[in-house]
Formats: sequence, C-alpha cells, structure tokens
Amino acid sequence: MAYRIRAVILAGGEGSRLGVLTAKRTKPAVPFAGKYRIIDFTLSNCVNSDIFDILILAQYRPHSLIEHIATGGPWDLNRNFTGGVSIHTPYKGRSSSDWYLGTADAVQQNFLFIKRDYPDFVLILSGDHIYSMDFRPLIEYHVRHQADATIASLQVPVDEASRFGILGVDSENRVTSFIEKPKEPLSNLANMGVYLFNTKILDRALWEDRDRSDSFHDFGKDILPQLVNEGNKIYSFPYSGYWVDVGTDESYWRAHMDLLKYPPPIDLNDRSWIIHTRTEERPPSRFASGSSVMDSLVSDGCYIAPGAVVERSVLSPGVIVLENARIYESVILTDAVVKQGVQVAKSILDKRVTIEPDARIGAVDVDSPKITIIGKNSIVMPGMVIEPGAIVGPDVVDVDYSSAIVRSEDFVQTSRLPYEI
Repeated sequence: MAYRIRAVILAGGEGSRLGVLTAKRTKPAVPFAGKYRIIDFTLSNCVNSDIFDILILAQYRPHSLIEHIATGGPWDLNRNFTGGVSIHTPYKGRSSSDWYLGTADAVQQNFLFIKRDYPDFVLILSGDHIYSMDFRPLIEYHVRHQADATIASLQVPVDEASRFGILGVDSENRVTSFIEKPKEPLSNLANMGVYLFNTKILDRALWEDRDRSDSFHDFGKDILPQLVNEGNKIYSFPYSGYWVDVGTDESYWRAHMDLLKYPPPIDLNDRSWIIHTRTEERPPSRFASGSSVMDSLVSDGCYIAPGAVVERSVLSPGVIVLENARIYESVILTDAVVKQGVQVAKSILDKRVTIEPDARIGAVDVDSPKITIIGKNSIVMPGMVIEPGAIVGPDVVDVDYSSAIVRSEDFVQTSRLPYEI
C-alpha cells in the first residue's frame, strides 16, 4: 500500500551558536562541503526516499534559503499539483498567528497547509543536520508497529548524552521515557530530530499544547514527552549511520574534517544517493605549476597560485589562493581571497573574505583546539595576526581594528551599518 507522506522541514532557527556564520543567514543556508548548503542533505534524503511533498518552515533571515531553494528544480520538486516544495514564513494575522515560539508552534501555525489533502503521515525533520538516511525503512517500521509516532534515534557517546533528548525504551523499542537534555542521562539513546507522526495524533497534540501556558511549544521539550507520558504508542527507530548537528563552530569545522577521512563517513560520490543542490556555473579549478593541494576538497572556479599550499581543507567555489600562501585544516567559503604569503590554519573564512598579504590567521604552528572565524565580506589587513579562537564579524574593514593583533577570544565588529544581507 502506498502512503501519502508530507515532510515538514524546520528551517527557522537563528543558529546563534554558529556565531558570525549565521549573522546574515539562517543555519540551514550556511554553505557546507564546498558546493552545498546544510539543508541540501535533508532535502536530498527526502527525494532519494521518494518523498516529493515538502513544506519548509523558515523564520530567521530566510533570504539566502529562499534564493537557494527557489522552485525546487535541482531536487525535482518544481511540481504544482503532485507535491513539490513550498516555503512558509511567519505572518501577522487577526488572532492566532505571529512569530514562531518554538518548533511545535511553527508546525501548529502552518497545520492547515500541512494537513491539506489529508496525508497519512507527517514527517518532521530538521534542516540543519548532515546525514544520509533512507526514510522508507522508517515508514515501514512505523506501520509495522502501528505506532502513533516514531522517533529516529542513535547511540551517542555517554559523555555527550546530556546535549540531546534521551530516550528510554523497552525490549520492543517502545519509548518509555523522553527527557530533553538531562543533566544525568539514564541512557545514551539520543533523539535525532526525525519524527514520523500519524496526522491525527499530531493535530491533537499540537492543539492541546497550544493552550498550555507553561509550554515551550517545542517537540523535544513538550510534545514528545507529553505523548509518551499519556501512554501513546511511541516507538524508537534505531539508526546507525553518520549524523551530526552542525550547530556550533567546532561541530561545523569537525564535520568538514570528517569528509577528508578515507573512506569518508558520508560519501558525496555515491551515485545511488546524490546530494542535490543548486550550483553556479563556474569554470574548472586551476592549480598553477608549483602549487600543492593535498587531502582537500576544492570546488569549481578556484585558483591555487605557484608556491601556494592547501592541505586538509575544504574550498568553496571561486576561492583564490595566491603565491606562497598556506591553508591548513580550514574551511574557506565562496569567493574568498587569500593573498600572498598568508598563513591560515584551523579557521573558517566566510564568503567574500579578503586576507591581505602576510597576515596570520588561526593556529599557525600551534597545536590549538580553538577555531578562528572571519565573517562575511570582512578584510584582514596586511601583516595582521588573528590568534586562535578570535572572531572577526561580518563587514569588518581597516578602521574597525584597534591593533595589528586580534587576541584569542576577542571579537571584532564593524562600526558601520550592515546594509548587505
């Protein structure tokens, strides 16, 4: 039997833990792995699982996301009558609509659209996770157990369990407890933020939660614990593949370094599970004679000049690395320019950053665990030193620096109005 599945992707979060990378864009729109955006992984999981009916709920700085998704062509989602993709943002109505208060409130405010044509199941997903997952086994598992809701889960290291929603289950994987980010976790079975609901159950749960004055209107904090406590049939679906929430600078950087392992934990070259994306037309990359690129991902349109070295790094389209510059274990986003003699290590450079000659960025010749970040459109002046862990915000120029050294943990911000999105 074919079931009608409608996927809802939550893409409205501010992503404040990603700092300057989300100063001008929502977290799902942050570039990833050279040519993708973070949301591409969730979208591709849907279409590769034969789910072509998708609503995206956006809120914080959605401009880049809307431009990227457009009509959904790269994902075969430019459909009018048989599914497709639509992006919904908050609106001010006469009574019950406003800014989303939480993940559940975002879904509740859009539920008239979600339950249009009465889908059998609603698949709730996050737009800010990196993973490859076939949702068809999850759906079959849900039906076989006659579940009211099914939560995808995975085992995490015990010392990290307090960062997640933690499930307790019985011998048949029925959920017996759900606690969001417990201080003392009773297990290491973590919620992945992938939920399959029977439509009627979800509708009822959202309406009941809407009227609770003490609720955060959040799936992890309120909806799922309440459904479990009421004795509904909530099951855990075990997942053992690669999954990461790239919600911090460290996890974003680490996920890029994971891609440089062999074999990588998520195979971007798997032709049976293509990660679809909207790409610009760029010429092939050029590596000049005498340049060196080792163990790295380099996107179209990049230029690596004579004597330049790129090692264990990920370069987005259009990055220019000039003579004798050295980039090590760093993530360089679109159209950034690294000029002559610059050294960059364990750093993230956002779009259109310019590093002027002989500057030193990040943990150069230092075994430091700290990530250095340079925000979108910013310029680092010649010979400057940006120490490990320092942050330069978006749109920073020469007059914004108080000295030629930006110390670790310092945060340099522009003194001008941020006109550009």
